[in-house]
Amino acid sequence: MKKITAIVREAKTGNTGGGKIFISPIENIVRIRTGEREEKPI
Repeated sequence: MKKITAIVREAKTGNTGGGKIFISPIENIVRIRTGEREEKPI
């Protein structure tokens, strides 16, 4: 959670529409250029 706190601290503007951070588990990764799939993300 330290990384999220750092992102919020640096990106916070205090203005409406400043954005949101969505946090979710990543099930797999697909490299668009090659179509390669990784089932266990780093």
